[in-house]
Amino acid sequence: MKISGKTRSLFICAVVMAVVLIFAVSGCGAFEDAQAVASGNYDESMKSAPIRDAAAEEPAMETAEEEMSVEESPAEGGIAQDSDTGYSDTPGVIDRKIIKTAYMEIEVAKGQFEEVLFDLASLAERNGGYVSNTQSYSDEEGNLTSGSISIRIPHDSYNPVIEKIKSMGDIRSISVSGQDVTQEYVDLESRLRNMEAQEKVLLDIMAQSKKPSDTLEVARELSNVQEEIEIIKGRMKYLDNMVSYSTIDVYLFEPEPIATTTGWGFLDALKRGLRGAVTVFNGIIMFIIAMSPIIVILAIVGVIVWLIVRARRRRRARNNT
Repeated sequence: MKISGKTRSLFICAVVMAVVLIFAVSGCGAFEDAQAVASGNYDESMKSAPIRDAAAEEPAMETAEEEMSVEESPAEGGIAQDSDTGYSDTPGVIDRKIIKTAYMEIEVAKGQFEEVLFDLASLAERNGGYVSNTQSYSDEEGNLTSGSISIRIPHDSYNPVIEKIKSMGDIRSISVSGQDVTQEYVDLESRLRNMEAQEKVLLDIMAQSKKPSDTLEVARELSNVQEEIEIIKGRMKYLDNMVSYSTIDVYLFEPEPIATTTGWGFLDALKRGLRGAVTVFNGIIMFIIAMSPIIVILAIVGVIVWLIVRARRRRRARNNT
């Protein structure tokens, strides 16, 4: 078949236009890919993935997004969390049990010891406390000038009471200490729960026991467990009391008088001399009294020896005559 020149020219133009259209479409796709890469949204897997798998890959993409959200949650909230279990970044609050004690030495004005001592006792009572111990000492004239007092104060009034005591005189020394018994108390609570559980089991066994021998053995073990429970409760009660009431020990004293001497001190010297002579005389008397048994024995032995010697001399004198 012979094709005319006009028809051939039209065919060639159509082929050229088709090729140009294909390159234009490819250029648009490459341009869109370039824009995607520049914006950071381009995915190589999407370029090579067939169109028929797009619907199947959507669940996988959603799962990947969920995994990314779970992995990114620590950066946002500080702690990873899932749908079943939640974790708190705040530790459990523990009720601390602190035994507070204080020791103070206070110098009071001359003649004010008894008054300050009474004020301390009243201060303890006004704050819901009490006096646990007190001691007083007198001087040579019989006046109370020094002593100590121990008061127990509720835990909440500890610091205000110390500040009040500081204003009662001149502070010479002060020491404040606190003993943390929280761990011991927690251990006692754990032991108490364990012992009470054992007690319950032993009571059940005793109720179901039919043999007297088994009953006696269970009763013996139950007695030991109940004794341990009482010991634990007693210790816990003691710790509760020591924590609830703080102890403050205060030592009070008046200033010592300054001794002054007048004149030449002749009377004082005479008194000291007489006192020394009396001391020496008392020492001699005590020595004689202490040595009297030995002196008596030596005297008896001396008399016996003297009689023997005297008897021999008389015999010699008779023999010579």
